[in-house]
Amino acid sequence: MRAVVQRVLEASVEVDGARVGAIGRGLLVFVGCAPGDDASKADALARRLVQARIFPDAAGRMNLDVIATGGSVLAVSQFTLLGDTSQRRPYFGGALEPAAAARLYDRFLAAVKQLNVPIAAGVFGAHMRVASVNDGPVTLIYEE
Repeated sequence: MRAVVQRVLEASVEVDGARVGAIGRGLLVFVGCAPGDDASKADALARRLVQARIFPDAAGRMNLDVIATGGSVLAVSQFTLLGDTSQRRPYFGGALEPAAAARLYDRFLAAVKQLNVPIAAGVFGAHMRVASVNDGPVTLIYEE
């Protein structure tokens, strides 16, 4: 699994003009699933992101995780994270087939929720409009 994570002051996602998820301070997480990914990888990725010390402490050092800050997670499925961009037109054959990817995405959402972090989500497979205010900016890539 691959995730692009942005520390945000706020983020939201809309589908067909309707807001389906929004958070204040926290993590905007774009999630892509690849062949070979399984439930254990979804669980491990959730733990890593929730425990990532990427929020500033009182001294301004990245020393706090999303739980310590009372933040939330907004997760958005994004198969394009697995795209091969070596050619002018990206190839997406490296992404997991949609039905299996949807199950893993749902597992990731459940794993974050089980770690007692408020979570909002986009709609798997939908065309979404994502808005965010990046904080820092801080953007990291995680692979599990």
